[in-house]
Amino acid sequence: MSKPVAMSNFHRARNVNTGDITNINANNYHHYDGRSRNAVEKLREHIAAGAMHDSDERCDAPKCHPETRVAVQDELVNWIEHGDEEEHPKRIVWVTGPAGGGKTAIMGSAADACEEKGLLACGFFFSSFAGSTNRRFKRCLVATLAYQIVQHDALRDVGERILSCVERNPAIFQRQLKVQFDQLLLRPLREGRNDTDWPKVIFIDGLDECQAEEYGDTPRSPQDAARANEADQTEILHALLKATNDPSFPFRIIIASRPEPAIQSFFTDIAPQTTRKIFLDDKYKPNADMLLFLNSKFKSIQRQYQLSASWPSDNVKQTLVENASGQFIYVAAAMRFIEGSSAPPQELLDQVMALRRQDDSANPFALLDALYTHILNSSPKPLLAARWLSLIFRTNYLENLDPDKKLSARFIQHFLETSPGEASYVLRGLNSLVSIPPIDDHTSPYSLFHKSLTDFLEDRSRCGSLYVDDPYELYHTRYLQIWKNKGPAAPLSQLEREKFLDQFMEQFHCLIQWGSLFIGMEQKFDSYDVPWWVCSQDEFLKHPNCLNRIQHAVNVFYLFSTVHKMASRKIVFL
Repeated sequence: MSKPVAMSNFHRARNVNTGDITNINANNYHHYDGRSRNAVEKLREHIAAGAMHDSDERCDAPKCHPETRVAVQDELVNWIEHGDEEEHPKRIVWVTGPAGGGKTAIMGSAADACEEKGLLACGFFFSSFAGSTNRRFKRCLVATLAYQIVQHDALRDVGERILSCVERNPAIFQRQLKVQFDQLLLRPLREGRNDTDWPKVIFIDGLDECQAEEYGDTPRSPQDAARANEADQTEILHALLKATNDPSFPFRIIIASRPEPAIQSFFTDIAPQTTRKIFLDDKYKPNADMLLFLNSKFKSIQRQYQLSASWPSDNVKQTLVENASGQFIYVAAAMRFIEGSSAPPQELLDQVMALRRQDDSANPFALLDALYTHILNSSPKPLLAARWLSLIFRTNYLENLDPDKKLSARFIQHFLETSPGEASYVLRGLNSLVSIPPIDDHTSPYSLFHKSLTDFLEDRSRCGSLYVDDPYELYHTRYLQIWKNKGPAAPLSQLEREKFLDQFMEQFHCLIQWGSLFIGMEQKFDSYDVPWWVCSQDEFLKHPNCLNRIQHAVNVFYLFSTVHKMASRKIVFL
């Protein structure tokens, strides 16, 4: 994030510890005494590392194809560098547009460009469907921004004051968002002086994907969840607006989101004097950029399959661009499908070109919906594939207790399979929609290429016969079956089986939260070997590599209580 500095004897050094000096994994080092080091660690505990623009978690995040979306990126950088020269300067830019328009790709590429120029202070990339779960919530936002400022060379003095705040008030992360903004960002900035070499901009991407956390045992209805999400998104906007109105706040802010009603209302009714709006429409020539993208992708296929340089025709490429209706996600998904290995590229291209709207409406997503439907129907079991994807990506059931980590695709395969190898069979042909780790990868999660697939799956009017009314039913069925069988369908090595059961029982906290299911299980416990599960949990507690000792202790308590109640009803375990 910083400008070049003089070479240090510690240049590119890693994990150096010389008493009170601790370096950060980067191309420079920072000096902290013992007290500051503790504050850094405390701050680190509350960040969403995957939300930083250059995090490893975002290594496969969409970026603009070379020479595309140049106009909008140039407009953003020019505003950052010269916005103060305008007649009516604005402190916030809102980048908006419909789903699939390329907002995240633009934000990622622009953030990279700003970092190279020394303009980037910090950023947060929300995501409701990819990466670690703490990227979904507001609670990590301020700490993550503050942590990046602490690490920024040009903001060293501000960083020290942030760490002093954390040291004085380690409970700051449990305070309201506006209080965190004030104490962790605004006060340290007020006490410093704005140097000319300070960075200039903060990026906030995917604000519409920020979700409200649930507290208590009763899940919210979809309507209540939507209202809670809007409240959190609006709270973030108010905090950002307050910051930009503070004379000591030196940064401009770029916010990207879909034009959801609550966000649209905020910028229109509350912050019109502060905000400049960039709507991704034909002004930024998306069709020309999509044509550049298609030319590049088709040239790659030509080389791979030794096809003519004139393949496909210009008319075909132009039709694909027109079918996209300005949505980059359409051409991106279509090309991933055509690049697949399920058939020769011409045959796959013909399948895409043959897709038609399901009705005569002006729905801009009609052909994207047709494409998603066609790809899902290429699975040997389309409805089961839709059930799997709905459970994995529409619900929060299959989530890790650790918000920094996602459950691996390997675990989810074993959880969902009713027979060995079923996952490869059901998800066959869906690589253009879902990133599926190779069979020897036991740690990486499933991930979507774009959130528009969950939008499609959640809307019966769009996905038709592939709509899953109750994605939770599959979870309930598979959990109880694994419980009854004392393990998954696939044969596993002893080590892998222990790891699976360890993570499987971490899911038990969900059953306790969702009381109706837990009660239903209690009623069926006479057909399960509950004492075996109690003993297994007890063994996990004794194991030195137990992943979550507290959770397993809670499981033992609940299971033992259940056994006690069953014994009091004179149920005999053989």
